[in-house]
Amino acid sequence: MPNKAQREHCQQPRPDWVPEDAGPGFATWVLEGVNPSGVTRSVGAPPKRRTLSIDDYVDGIKRRDTAILARAITLVESNAPAHQELGQELLARIMPMTGAAMRVGITGIPGVGKSTFIEALGSRLCDKGRRVAVLAVDPSSSVTGGSILGDKMRMEKLSRHIGAFIRPSPSAGSLGGVARKSREAMLLCEAAGYDVVIVETVGVGQNEVTVRSMVDCFVVLMIAGAGDEVQGMKKGVIELADLIVVNKADGENKIRAMAARAEMARVLHYLKAATEGWPTPALLASAMSGEGISDVWKSVEEFFRTSRQAGVLDQRRRSQAIAWMHSLVNEALLHDFYENAAVKAHQPEVEREVADGKTPALAAARRLLAFGEGVHPDAAVEADED
Repeated sequence: MPNKAQREHCQQPRPDWVPEDAGPGFATWVLEGVNPSGVTRSVGAPPKRRTLSIDDYVDGIKRRDTAILARAITLVESNAPAHQELGQELLARIMPMTGAAMRVGITGIPGVGKSTFIEALGSRLCDKGRRVAVLAVDPSSSVTGGSILGDKMRMEKLSRHIGAFIRPSPSAGSLGGVARKSREAMLLCEAAGYDVVIVETVGVGQNEVTVRSMVDCFVVLMIAGAGDEVQGMKKGVIELADLIVVNKADGENKIRAMAARAEMARVLHYLKAATEGWPTPALLASAMSGEGISDVWKSVEEFFRTSRQAGVLDQRRRSQAIAWMHSLVNEALLHDFYENAAVKAHQPEVEREVADGKTPALAAARRLLAFGEGVHPDAAVEADED
C-alpha cells in the first residue's frame, strides 16, 4: 500500500477521474521504482572469465561439464603458442579416457540434408540413452575465419537434448573440409563420456580422404536425380564409404530414390570394399519422416561388430594415429619453412619470376628451399658442380 510520502513521489499526476478521497488502495497509484539493496548494475565490459588450469579442465571433462568441454576444444583449436602447449598437455592427460566411442563421419554435397539427417539420427540415439557429440565442420568465413553455417541453429531440436553436444568448427580452408583440430576435439568429447561422435564435413567435393583418416565408419549421403558428377560421387569417393545412404526418400521422390539406391548397389558390387570383410551397403532414408533412420543405425552397429571381431577396427585406429603424427610433422615443417626470415625476404621476388615465366617452378622451389636451409642458392649450385 502506498503511504503519503510515496504518493507525493508518484511519477504521474493524479488523473481527473480519480476521486478526491481516494485512499492508498486505489488502483491507479504509480510508485517510483526502487533499486533493491545489494543489486548493482554492470557498466562497461563484462567480467573476464576465470583462467582454467590443467586440473580444472581435466576435472570438468570428467564431470561431463559441457561448458568446460567447449573451452577445452577452443584451447586445442587455438594457434597461440601458449594455448597449444597447454592443449597438448591436456590431451596427454585425457588420453587414457579416450577410445571407447563410435566414430562416424558423414559427408555429402550441400543440400543433401546432412544436418537434418544427423539431427534425426542423433535425436533417436539420445532418446535411447546414448550420448552423442556432433563436430559439425563449417566452411570458414573469408572475412572473420569463423563458422558461417551455424549448425546449432540448423540442429535446434538435437541441441536442446541433454545427451547431445554440438560443436561447429571452422574448416579453415582445409582440403578435406575438416578442421585441423577436429581429431583433438573428438578425443576431448570421448573423454567427456560421449559414446557416439559424429563428424559432419562440408562435403563440397574436396579430398575426403581426410575424413576417412579420422573416423571408424564413413557414411556418404546421396540424393536421387543430382547425378554422380554433381554429387562428387566418383569412384574414389565411393571406395571410401562404409555406407551409402540415399536421403530424402519420401513423397514423390521416393520412387526416384529407390531407383538410385538400386543403381548404387550395382556399382558397389564391382568395387573393392572400403573396410576388409564389410561389403558396403546402399540404403534408403528420409530425415524428414524418420523412415529408414533406424535401419541406417542398425547397419552402423553391424559394421562395428564385424570390424571389431575381425580386428580391422583396432588396426585402422593404429594406422590413423601414425598417419596423424606424420601429418602434424609435415604441417610443422611447412609452417617453419614459410616463417623463415630468409624465405620471407626472397619469396616475393621468386614468385614474380615464376609468374613472369622467367624461372621454372621447380628451380624456384629449390631456390626457396636453399634459403630455408640457410644456404644461398648460388653457393648450393657451386657445391653441386664441385
